[in-house]
Amino acid sequence: MTEFSISEAEFQACVDQRLPDDRRGEVERYLATHPEDSQRLAAYRTQSEQLRAAFAPVLDERIPEGLVQALRPRGARLLRVAAAFALVALGGIIGWQLHGSIERQERVQTIARGAALAHAAYSPEVRHAVEVGADQEAHLVAWLSKRLGGKVRAPSLEAVGYTLMGGRLLPGDDGEPGSVSPTAQFMYQNRQGTRVTLYVRTNMRDQDQTAFRYAREGKVGVFYWIDRSFGYALSSADIDRNELLKIANAAYTQLNP
Repeated sequence: MTEFSISEAEFQACVDQRLPDDRRGEVERYLATHPEDSQRLAAYRTQSEQLRAAFAPVLDERIPEGLVQALRPRGARLLRVAAAFALVALGGIIGWQLHGSIERQERVQTIARGAALAHAAYSPEVRHAVEVGADQEAHLVAWLSKRLGGKVRAPSLEAVGYTLMGGRLLPGDDGEPGSVSPTAQFMYQNRQGTRVTLYVRTNMRDQDQTAFRYAREGKVGVFYWIDRSFGYALSSADIDRNELLKIANAAYTQLNP
């Protein structure tokens, strides 16, 4: 009898709760007898829930008072009447431009938050820090490139004292409600056991290029940047900002020649 197996696509569909009903029972029985895959599924779902929880408050934020004041008509009564017609058209233009600007900013910031959460989740791991080890680097890079739909690279950080341990595939929040996009994480370690992770996203719509930006999510520091359709974030909880910047520069010069 042929052993039941689950494809990576079905696994990701299970994470997103998009698995067809006629397949869900079989997959759940498979996971019940494969604890490592079951734990991986739970970790992915937890990360996805944390990402959504981080962005949920944005929906309830008030419009900045400065913007409200800027759009509020002033002057005589007749001017207010005339301005009302203009604001209908102007509001549509400003609203669309503002929406696009905020949406782009949120997509960029999503990278930092996702990278920090992924680093916090996997960098402490001893036995399962990576899904595919550095001894299979060619396979790892080819697999992640296929899953992300773009050529993914694992930069060498040997010059700054960090050796590639391997990497894994992660679900990543792309800013759309209920939508999760495949994301790559590469993990590196120095001789002292300090770890840094490189988080890679593709399909960064309407982006060109951004300089380094720094964010701190809890104890995790993150340098992140955009290069056309790719987003990158280098994270660590164990080194200071200047040291992290040096490592980020080493990665950047290889990924953005």
